[in-house]
Amino acid sequence: MEDQIAPKLLDGKNVIIAAHGNSLRALSKYIERISDDDIMNLEMATGEPVVYDFDDKLNMTNKTKLGK
Repeated sequence: MEDQIAPKLLDGKNVIIAAHGNSLRALSKYIERISDDDIMNLEMATGEPVVYDFDDKLNMTNKTKLGK
């Protein structure tokens, strides 16, 4: 995240990430600051886009699931 994604976000660019569920779960854990215990309860539907908004310090400000 910090080497590839963060610099692009800080430059005001949008970033699309497509990956396997476990990789996305790990990224969501990092972005949302989810504890080890709570990550087990994170539901991630296959093919459901999730949009994160960040402030200028890359703190998540909003999460939107673009569902059915």
